[in-house]
Amino acid sequence: PAFWQGRKVDHETLRFAEELFLGTAGAVEEIDSLLAAHSEHWKLERMAAVDRNLLRLAVRELMTRPDTPAAVVIDEALEIARRFSSEESVEFINGVLDAVRKALESRAAAGYKKGAEG
Repeated sequence: PAFWQGRKVDHETLRFAEELFLGTAGAVEEIDSLLAAHSEHWKLERMAAVDRNLLRLAVRELMTRPDTPAAVVIDEALEIARRFSSEESVEFINGVLDAVRKALESRAAAGYKKGAEG
């Protein structure tokens, strides 16, 4: 893609970025459902586009990359928010991602328990 032209990016980073972007785009309804459930008093359409899309990418990574610690995913999202958004957004993004992380961990634990019983 044109975005990557003229940039020095290793193959692994390029593959990861494209996989994360395409995966997020393909699962946006599920991701938005999680975000809506854990962003108290905020509708997705009222969020700044940068914040909304950063949340979507981070949630997708939390959902699909168990090899990456959740704290690392959240910290990376916060670093991007510090650079491209406001300090208030950083706090908001941190709270939403932490709530989503807990929900995903509970869901995974429930699935594990269910599978262990079967």
